[in-house]
Amino acid sequence: MILPAWKGIDEEAKTAALELEKQGYIAFIADIYGEGKIPADSESASKSSGYYKQNYQEYQKRISLALEQLKKNGAIADKTAVIGYCFGGTGALESARGHLPVAGVVSIHGGLSKDQSRKNEMLTAKILVENPADDKGVTQQDYDNLIKEMNDGNADWQIITYAHSKHTFTDPKSPDYNEVMAKRAWNHTLMFLKEILK
Repeated sequence: MILPAWKGIDEEAKTAALELEKQGYIAFIADIYGEGKIPADSESASKSSGYYKQNYQEYQKRISLALEQLKKNGAIADKTAVIGYCFGGTGALESARGHLPVAGVVSIHGGLSKDQSRKNEMLTAKILVENPADDKGVTQQDYDNLIKEMNDGNADWQIITYAHSKHTFTDPKSPDYNEVMAKRAWNHTLMFLKEILK
């Protein structure tokens, strides 16, 4: 399942779905905001995504509903992974935190932080974080806290950091696009999926 960035279902998510289909996977893009609720600009996207980041349980519920739809299309829980971009990358981590029925999650230039009032818990989903080195939205403290959270949760985790890469480094339509690193990130995603969904 693919969780798109903050403006909803976009070309990057669609391309990923088509590429995953070529690899033999069932691909489904979740519409977190709901039918017809497409942010018109960055301000409204920030407001909409911010709501779900703050109300993380609602975000987890929306992802869970999307997983149910994926299941109706033939997916099997222990053979399912969540891949998220940006806001969706935060959702991928929330899928692990919410103990949703998935084998693993991939957070691609996602937000890594969570409210420090939330306790660290066991994390059973395998976790891959693809983190651009120059993402100004991720602080060193966010990074360190995530590692502590994953270690406290005894998770099977890895973080790959991509040099000379800004926030939206995987999106060909972004000025931050880094073709070399984007291709590496995609290959790392496919390698991870092949391992956890075999």
